[in-house]
Amino acid sequence: MTQLHVDRVIARQLERHAEVAFAMHSQLDAIQAVADELIRRLDSGGVLYTYGNGGSAADAQHLVGELIGRYLRERRPLPAVALVGDAAVTSCIANDYSYDEVFARQVQALARPADMVIGFSTSGTSPTVVRGLAAARSAGACSVAVTSTRGIGLAAAADLAIVVPAEETARIQEMHLVALHLISELVDQWAAAY
Repeated sequence: MTQLHVDRVIARQLERHAEVAFAMHSQLDAIQAVADELIRRLDSGGVLYTYGNGGSAADAQHLVGELIGRYLRERRPLPAVALVGDAAVTSCIANDYSYDEVFARQVQALARPADMVIGFSTSGTSPTVVRGLAAARSAGACSVAVTSTRGIGLAAAADLAIVVPAEETARIQEMHLVALHLISELVDQWAAAY
């Protein structure tokens, strides 16, 4: 590849990133709603459970890290659990039941009505994410889909949803990171005040 070609490819990717980031203004109310509900549930003793596959698993862990650690402010740790990191649990469920049940089974075991469950999915069609959010609703917990325009069905099946207005996996994942940072910022402000 010539340097000019590489520069054009990179420039186009950055331009598309900026377009999708600007389009995320359409999701500010949804992000605020998720943060407000998470704050309400944490304030009443609830726990956040998160999960996803691949890059979305990393997003789930990232959000938990921001809450248990800190985002920007020194404050108390907040109760959050990523359901993606225990190889013994996930491989046991995948082996004894099916991989489609790896999150639903954990949500069934752990989630209570005071809790929130966030499923990250770029496609919005992953059976593991769909079943996990269905299990959250069955448990009476607040179910949240963080997805894209490819995942409108998942968004409609959740109590709350953040829908990235894009189709490309890379741009969706980038905006999922932005969304989890915005949620972290709002939760951080609340937690630092107490």
